[in-house]
Amino acid sequence: MKIYNDKYEHATFAGGCFWCMVAPFQAMEGVIEVISGYTGGKTENPTYEDVCSGATEHYEAVDIIYDPSRVSFAQLLDTFWRQIDPTDTGGQFADRGPQYQTAIFYHDPDQKKIAEESKVKLQVTGPFIRPIATKILAAGSFYAAEEYHQNYHQKNPGHYQIYRQGSGRQSYLERTRGSCQIPASCHNRNQPSKTGNATLPSKLSPLQYRVTQQNGTEPPFQNEYWDNQRPGIYIDIISGEPLFSSLDKFDSGCGWPSFTRPLNQEEIIERTDHSHGMERTEVRSRTANSHLGHVFDDGPSSAGLRYCINSAALKFIPVDELAKEGYGEFLSLFEK
Repeated sequence: MKIYNDKYEHATFAGGCFWCMVAPFQAMEGVIEVISGYTGGKTENPTYEDVCSGATEHYEAVDIIYDPSRVSFAQLLDTFWRQIDPTDTGGQFADRGPQYQTAIFYHDPDQKKIAEESKVKLQVTGPFIRPIATKILAAGSFYAAEEYHQNYHQKNPGHYQIYRQGSGRQSYLERTRGSCQIPASCHNRNQPSKTGNATLPSKLSPLQYRVTQQNGTEPPFQNEYWDNQRPGIYIDIISGEPLFSSLDKFDSGCGWPSFTRPLNQEEIIERTDHSHGMERTEVRSRTANSHLGHVFDDGPSSAGLRYCINSAALKFIPVDELAKEGYGEFLSLFEK
């Protein structure tokens, strides 16, 4: 067993398959070592097969040894949240079962307080519709996993990348957190994206470009989704962020797709629009800063809103393709 500097501290996180939880922390300044292992269970020295059976009640987790003078527990927490879907109660991505659930294991009262405050902040400011399910638990015995599991991303890079993509983790994180793995390389989701604008004309049709980038409007009744009745979600044509659901779509008679509410309110920006001699409320997407349409107060719901959106600003993902396209977390919305 290694002996560490007594000034170093431990942070222990469960984030699904531990293969995917090592590299992001190793990249952080002040992290000394990241160990894959098992914790939170009721038996001593469990094997991988024991944990996979679910009988030991252990979580797959990583134990992070870090220098608190160079990196804080709060910074480690920030990286942890960026690696997972904290709303998933049954595992993570393709990995299902209690051993793949998410948890923060605190080592002292300060870590517990920071974790609790961080969880509340994420629920309030994060991009999530469902409640944060990640547990905050007292740290107990941590058992290092078998050697072949340690630094798996380095020992088997090809298989690791295939697994990370195939499990759905990578596409989900890129969609909800950007392509970042650690905070220093992340853009702020509360600011419009400023990347890739030079290539947009080649990626969008002329109509899509005019609508999203030049605040244009497509013809009513002559657009792709005005009468689309298939179940699914509508995403931003540029960023891929989920915007609206067919569950909230209705026939307003205006000739454009109409919704009673956004799928993710955090992704919607509303601004006063004085163009064409009128005062209206423009709707834009936060991440891509795209013009989407307008919102009016003549909708059928209790809120009385009608989000009148250009089809050209959207891409439709039908229910039977949600998982394949990396939007599997929205399948539960359509379960009877």
